[in-house]
Amino acid sequence: MARPRRIVLVRHGESQGNVDDTVYEREPDHALALTDRGCGQAEALGKELRALFGRERVSVYVSPYRRTHQTLQLLGLDPELVRVREEPRLREQDWGNWQDRDDVLRQKEYRDTYGHFFYRFAQGESGADVYDRVGAFLESLHRSFADPDHPPNVLLVTHGLTMRLFCMRWFHWTVAEFEALSNPGNGETRVLELGADGKYTLDRPFEKWHEPRSYGATSD
Repeated sequence: MARPRRIVLVRHGESQGNVDDTVYEREPDHALALTDRGCGQAEALGKELRALFGRERVSVYVSPYRRTHQTLQLLGLDPELVRVREEPRLREQDWGNWQDRDDVLRQKEYRDTYGHFFYRFAQGESGADVYDRVGAFLESLHRSFADPDHPPNVLLVTHGLTMRLFCMRWFHWTVAEFEALSNPGNGETRVLELGADGKYTLDRPFEKWHEPRSYGATSD
């Protein structure tokens, strides 16, 4: 089995929806483009990734959203060294077609109280739903490692919540541990690196916005 030396997770650059949440009332989420700032973030990140990968081959999986495809294009990776596959299971959490801003803000308040993992948007997905499809993708990814000629690098160009849930699934974090973490910023990465012991470690943690709440049994 040819496991990659590193698995790099990338959050797309800043998009129209990151600076103006009313745009969701007029444009489909999947069709939102990068802002000029987001394009600059992707280009800057491309320099870092090209230095990281060098002349090594990279197996790339990209969310089918416009902003993730744009981010990938602006990374400027050598097309002779990359194999790109669009992967719908890495898409953003679905919130349900065009969105009413006031309704979404109200639901976000409910989600903050109910829990980001379990709360399901009225016409969309819960974090648990995204976790399930990320888990299905991971099964496919692990099967690809059976190829003895698998590239030494994997790159996932995706979304903030999906990145956290990928790591939750990979490292077997609890729901409480997931709930305590914040999304990475636009254009940020997290890297899973293969160690000499055959285990992957995360190059840097996600920021915490509170300490995990434990639901485990307590002893008398």
